[in-house]
Amino acid sequence: MKMKNIYKSGLLRLALLIALFSTSCTDILEEEPRDFFEPSFFQTEEGVRGGLTSLYAHLRYIYGQAYYYNTHLTGTDEVTYAQSADQNFTVMDMTGQGAITPENSRSDALWGVAFSNINTASGIIENAAEVGISDELIAEARFFRAFDYFLLVQTFGGVPLDLGAGVLTFNTNPVRTSVRNTVPEVYTVGIFPDLIQAIEDLPEMPRLTGTVTKNVARLYLAKAYLTYAWWLENPNGIPTYPEASRTDPDGNDAQYYFQQAYDLALAGINNPGPYSLQATYYDVNVGTNDRNSEIMLYADHTETSEFYNASSLSYSNGEAPENFAGWMMTWNYTTLRSSSSPNEWEPVSSVQREASQDLGRPWTRMCPTIEVVTNTFADKTNDSRYDGTFTYIFRANFDKAGLSGPLYNANFLEINPGDPVFTILKEEPSTAIDYPEDAGNSNIGAGTLPGRADFVISPSAISRLKYPKLWKLGTFRTDNNGGLGQPNAASTRPFNIAKFSEFYFIAAEAAVKGASGARTARDLINVIRARAGVWRWDNNGNEAKIEDNSAAMVAATPGTIDIDYILAERSREYYGEGYRWFDLVRTQKWGEIASTYSICGSAPGDRTPQTFTRDIEPYLYLRPIPQGQIDGMEGVTDLYQNPGYNQ
Repeated sequence: MKMKNIYKSGLLRLALLIALFSTSCTDILEEEPRDFFEPSFFQTEEGVRGGLTSLYAHLRYIYGQAYYYNTHLTGTDEVTYAQSADQNFTVMDMTGQGAITPENSRSDALWGVAFSNINTASGIIENAAEVGISDELIAEARFFRAFDYFLLVQTFGGVPLDLGAGVLTFNTNPVRTSVRNTVPEVYTVGIFPDLIQAIEDLPEMPRLTGTVTKNVARLYLAKAYLTYAWWLENPNGIPTYPEASRTDPDGNDAQYYFQQAYDLALAGINNPGPYSLQATYYDVNVGTNDRNSEIMLYADHTETSEFYNASSLSYSNGEAPENFAGWMMTWNYTTLRSSSSPNEWEPVSSVQREASQDLGRPWTRMCPTIEVVTNTFADKTNDSRYDGTFTYIFRANFDKAGLSGPLYNANFLEINPGDPVFTILKEEPSTAIDYPEDAGNSNIGAGTLPGRADFVISPSAISRLKYPKLWKLGTFRTDNNGGLGQPNAASTRPFNIAKFSEFYFIAAEAAVKGASGARTARDLINVIRARAGVWRWDNNGNEAKIEDNSAAMVAATPGTIDIDYILAERSREYYGEGYRWFDLVRTQKWGEIASTYSICGSAPGDRTPQTFTRDIEPYLYLRPIPQGQIDGMEGVTDLYQNPGYNQ
């Protein structure tokens, strides 16, 4: 996107948001395109408060945007592309489906939103005090300016701190030139000072539900210190851009920043404010418990109003600001078939598309690898996180579509609403599954086991067509009224961005890297693992399960924790939430951990796993600057683009 258009669309979007949040529905904002924006806009209390509203609203253009979401998962050890994937997804896999380029990298979603938001935050910071806005409110703008710069520097390397009017200065004139700062400059000038001030000025308790607090800023400063420490250390010699020595302008080394990350994370744990860990992993992610005490920041949505949801409650355009990321790892379960007859196969759709967390709208664009099921979530007995992450049992709901039962399923055995139609087994069964040659009666190539009414596949038969569906981001509505509801609408749930649990992971990772303090890496990780062993609900069994396996989980933790174990635990805790690419890039483990994976093909009868090798070259640790940005600037040379992506 052109720098000129970034500012124009960003400020116009801001003006629209202010109209939405501070005027009646009958007021219409009349657009007047121009190349100059009056700074007086932020010189009123109404303008500043409207700007603050837009800082939260801008999260919807990043989080829940499925194509951007895909860039943080596809190509990692967590996700590959699924049967219906287009180029947005296949190129991210790096297995010969095309190269990531400045034209097709969907990190443009971040670039196109972040700079306009940064400029808005700067306008608030510069003008708020003059109109009587408190330091607490100004600190929210400081937080979001640092938040966006932190996303940008992790994604692209060094980025511009001067948007046309000076470093970290509100710009009112669109410009067509740009100079990238170095990574150390972005951290030490653009991120750390704002977050330090935000911690000082923000309140302990949110001023409104979902607004940022002292501890939210503390979490992000700890994450920034941790990430910068890795960058300074550069253990695997990954290149940066613009080129800069791995030295800190303040003379501190990597160990100093690892210790700072540890200390801040411990401070966050010991001074939680309104935040706390939920009692079970299931409680963190179940839709009935959205906006719970563990969630520190989210991009909000609502089913109570299309106006405030910023999207329809009955259909979706598949674009921001809608929350539609959760569809991507939902395969087309509606192709499942059962029989209306107990004697001969008369196919009928037994699992209908439903606006429920276990089902939802299928897009079949992304899927877990076989190793996610067999290795990452190897313990499915003690550890509740596999059950609290995926739907792997798909149950009949044909009655909600007006179909009468019973129906007949595998082995012509009777099923009724709520009974399993298809199950992805947790492990390879002792009895061989009787698979059909092709699609078979199930219509998806699933097999049968003696005495079972549900069709089944084993983990080794997970494919690009059928796989465990991501449950934790699934649809949740309260207005289905006993029917199928509105499964084609974008999700009205908040998209979770930051969790209190991450304090434990940050401190543990810093401890592994040499930071010292009252709690060891093993102590910290065991808090998370112990919680993972506590069950109150069997999600896929659809029944209460009161079981405490925390002692077994703690006992199974290695005596010595290393970074690979931290990363494995992070994947179990945050699978499918968009953390993974950042985690692997930060630790420089991407090429090592995600270089190979296995999956079966896209045909119903394909049950032969293939091993795929990814070509993860060092230059890929930075995403390309979007080509639209390059094209829109004057006097730009190849030196602006990250190396490896020059055309």
